[in-house]
Amino acid sequence: MRYLFLLNPAAGRQDSTKELEAAARAALARAGIPAPDWEIRRTEYKGHAKELARRAAAAGGPVTLFAAGGDGTFNEVLTGAYGYPNAAVGCIPAGSGNDFLRTFGTKEEFLDLDAQLAGGTVTIDLMDTSLGLSAAVCAAGLDAQVASGAAAYRHNPLFHGEAAYLLSALRQICGPLGRRFRFEADGEVLEEDILLCAVCNTRDYGGGFRAAPLARPDDGWLDLVAVKKAGRLKILSLLGRYKQGRHFEGEAIAPELARWFICRRVKELAVTFPDGRGPVIATADGECAPVDRLTVKVLPGAARVVLPAPAFRRRAAVRARAAK
Repeated sequence: MRYLFLLNPAAGRQDSTKELEAAARAALARAGIPAPDWEIRRTEYKGHAKELARRAAAAGGPVTLFAAGGDGTFNEVLTGAYGYPNAAVGCIPAGSGNDFLRTFGTKEEFLDLDAQLAGGTVTIDLMDTSLGLSAAVCAAGLDAQVASGAAAYRHNPLFHGEAAYLLSALRQICGPLGRRFRFEADGEVLEEDILLCAVCNTRDYGGGFRAAPLARPDDGWLDLVAVKKAGRLKILSLLGRYKQGRHFEGEAIAPELARWFICRRVKELAVTFPDGRGPVIATADGECAPVDRLTVKVLPGAARVVLPAPAFRRRAAVRARAAK
């Protein structure tokens, strides 16, 4: 087994690659992994992690690729490893979002490099989207505008992480709200005035918004959750529950909120914007871009992901109970 640590110096509020490299070297030594079997690289530009991951995976033989950064860095490494069954990808949270890991465990567990090296590999689905591959959530509308706006605060010492998303959300709510969305989902067509929508492989995005509390990244399905256009006071109430995942009760939208939400489990989805007002901001794993048409399709079992030992044990126990 080979190990490659890819450290993104641009992730988070400040460059933490020096500390991460020292921690990785110490953990590798404690695990008894000899120097010829591991490498630590700093990324130098956008897309570099993808290139390095693909090169390492294409070299053949089992390889674990640890992505140290935010959701964007993790996405790059997953994309580079895509199509190579010999490669598994681990997430070391050093960025501003790190939403992917919330489905499996805590940030502290994923920062424990001893636990990472002692962990196990699981298979997850990916999404093929108009913006590229995605492991967590692809969204459009207000939520994507918030993600795009939050990037401006990434290196601000007062507003970072979840605070950056909340501040961006407050600013966006003060602007124009809602667009006409047309959804084509597994043969069903819906057209509504929409505030935001999220297509979810995992539960969380946007610095901790729990859009799809029932989403599972290994079930071959995607969870579409959309919030219909509403007045500003109502929006604040809806988003408060949306953030905490309390728009669901059990396995369905709470009855008192049913008129404001669309919820479907889908395999494939296309979203267009028939109001003629031009592109809509979309986001996939924190990367934002304007789109005239958004497509999303599930890729079952498309990625292998490393979980730190505690998270891997919990997941194995859950699967064992489900199999009984």
